[in-house]
Amino acid sequence: MRLACITNRLIAIAIAALMLLPGLPGTADAAPETMRTGARGAALIDVESGRILYSHNGDKPMLIASLTKIMTAIVAIEHGKLSDMVETSVRAAGKEGSSIYLRRGEKMSLHNMLYGLMLRSGNDAATAIAEHVGGSEEGFVHLMNDKAEMLGLANSQFMNPSGLDAEGHYASANDLAKLTAYALKNPVFKEIVKTKSKSAPNPNDNWNYLWKNKNKMLTMYEGADGVKTGYTKKSLRCLVSSATRGGQQLVAVTLNDSDDWNDHQRLLSYGFNHYPLSEVTHKGQPVSGYPLAVGRTLRYPFAEGEKAQLRNKLTLVDARSAAYLLGERGTLDWFLGDERIGSTPVYDPNGSRMGLPDKPAWTTGERAAVAAGMSPRGSFR
Repeated sequence: MRLACITNRLIAIAIAALMLLPGLPGTADAAPETMRTGARGAALIDVESGRILYSHNGDKPMLIASLTKIMTAIVAIEHGKLSDMVETSVRAAGKEGSSIYLRRGEKMSLHNMLYGLMLRSGNDAATAIAEHVGGSEEGFVHLMNDKAEMLGLANSQFMNPSGLDAEGHYASANDLAKLTAYALKNPVFKEIVKTKSKSAPNPNDNWNYLWKNKNKMLTMYEGADGVKTGYTKKSLRCLVSSATRGGQQLVAVTLNDSDDWNDHQRLLSYGFNHYPLSEVTHKGQPVSGYPLAVGRTLRYPFAEGEKAQLRNKLTLVDARSAAYLLGERGTLDWFLGDERIGSTPVYDPNGSRMGLPDKPAWTTGERAAVAAGMSPRGSFR
C-alpha cells in the first residue's frame, strides 16, 4: 500500500513537470524557445512593425565593417539622383580594402555604382558616391550622422562611408536592425540588396562589369532577399540578412560571429515560427459604439498568448478643428499591455478619406518627426 502511494506521488510529480515544459499540449501561453548565437551582438526585427524580436548585447556599440554601407546606400538614394554620372576621384580609386576596381576619372551612373557598393562591397564605390552626393567624403558623413539622429539610432556614429575601422566609427546590433528595416521600405534599396548578380557598362574595356552578390544567404535560405556582409581584422565577421515568408519580412543582425550563416538561418526561422505577423485591425472595420471606421490596416508580430493583452484607446478630434474639416474623426492607439504598438486614424465610413491609400501605421516617436522614427523600446513609433 505504501509502495503504491509513493508510486502515485512520483507519477503526479512527473506529470506536473511535463506540463511546465514549453511547447507541450495543455501548456498555456508557452514562451518562445531560447535563442542563442555565437555573436558578440545580435538582433532580429520585424520590418513592417519595427518590433525587436530578439536582442543580445543589442545596444552595445561595436565595429560594424561594411555593414556601414547600408547607411551609405540609403543616404545616397535619398539625397542623390540615380541617373547622375559619378566620376571616380584619385582618392576613390586608391581606396584600400574591397573594391570594384574603378579607375581615376571613370564615370558610372549612381544607380550602377550602388550595385557595386552593395553586391561587391566596393570601398572605391563608397568613396566616389560620398564625394558626389555629399560634395566631399566628410560632407557625406555628416549626412549619415544626421540620418542616424533622425532615426533615433542612439548607439551609432559614422566616420566614413565604407566601414573601414576608424576611431569613433561604430553601431549597435539593434540600431542596424532598425536602420535596415527603414531602408528596406525604399523600393530602390530593396531591389538592389536582393539582386544576385548585376552587369554594368565598363568604359575602359570591351567587356561589361559583372558583380555577383557576396551574400550567401540569398541561396542558402528560402525567402532570403538581402542585405549585406562585412569583415575587417578588428570587427571580424558581420552580417545583416533579410527574408520574407508569408508576407512577413524579418531582418537579422550579427556582429563578430564566426558561424553567421548558420546563426542567421536559425534567427530568421525563430522569428517566423514564434512571431508571425497578425492583423490587429483592418481598414474599414467599424469602431464599436461610434459611427466611425478604422482608416488604416495595422499588423503586428505576436508571440503565443500576447494577443490577449491587446487593447485600444480612441481619441476624438475636435469638431471645430481643421483636422475635422479635412475628414479626420480621431485616432485609435493600440497597446500591448502598457506599450503602445501602433496608431490608426478613424474616419466616417462613407467619407472621402476612406478612399485614400494606406500610410504607415506607426505612431510618432520622440526623436523623429517622421513615420519612420523609432521608440525607445525598439519599435517603430
